Amino acid sequence: MTAADGSVEAETGTGAGSTPRTTHSNGFLTDVWINLKRWIVKTTRNPFVIFGSLIQPILFLVLFTSVFGQVTGGALTQALGEDVSYVTYLVPAIVIQSALVAAAGSGIGLVDDMENGMFEKVLVSPINRGAMFLGKALSEVVRIVIQTFIILGLGYVLVWLDTGGSIGSYIRTGFLGAVGVVVVAVVFAIWFTAFSNIVALVTRDQESTIIGANLLQFPLLFVSSAFLPVSVLPGWVRTLATVNPITYGVDAARVLMLGENVPSVLDITTFGGIWDVLIPALAILLALDLVLGAIAVRSLNRASSSAT
Repeated sequence: MTAADGSVEAETGTGAGSTPRTTHSNGFLTDVWINLKRWIVKTTRNPFVIFGSLIQPILFLVLFTSVFGQVTGGALTQALGEDVSYVTYLVPAIVIQSALVAAAGSGIGLVDDMENGMFEKVLVSPINRGAMFLGKALSEVVRIVIQTFIILGLGYVLVWLDTGGSIGSYIRTGFLGAVGVVVVAVVFAIWFTAFSNIVALVTRDQESTIIGANLLQFPLLFVSSAFLPVSVLPGWVRTLATVNPITYGVDAARVLMLGENVPSVLDITTFGGIWDVLIPALAILLALDLVLGAIAVRSLNRASSSAT
């Protein structure tokens, strides 16, 4: 028979002469789709989450450009020249910050499942544990993609109001560059989605998960290249920025916006042009995705064994 979560659940005969049947799951992609659909439906039933996730990046972009735009103008001119608007410089940072916040919410949603008993029901089903994680991560990806396009659109409006610049002067790599920024945001978000789920599985407490995610994300934002070029930061901040994943996410998105290299923590000239920043940054982020994703799946397997 088919379980409530969409997985196939075999019946075991108990009468005389009955033949036991093995329990099996759907295919991997079907399991991913079931989890993705469940989490999207759960999110859409909470208008506050939708409104908050869409309005937050708009507020951050407007506030940061208004507060820091004039103050950072000299440092930005020194690092990149006079033709780069602070709005254009800041948009990649807001994209990555929004992806970070959305990824942090993944663990909180998992704890909510634990508290209402849904998590245990899913664990005892034959659904693939890798599909459980991937489906949940993809539900955050949907939100991140929408958020990123909103931020890119609003950033252009702010640049146009300020300078009257064309879209070509805003995203200098054109439409493909805009798509690339979205891809960078997605690749970046997966490792922190895995991290927040690991914290949720370890603590099994919503407040602890929120504190654990916030304790990491906000300090990392300010010891990265998010708000200022690394070349004008203090030495100890540059050292921390070198091992900070946010730096690589922001730099990868930023070179796609500017169409030229930016001051980076890595001095690589192997690939040429923007690829000297883009390829190493994406390689580092993908490695983090694989490592933390594997740990998250393993944690789900251990939780499943405990539940069984």
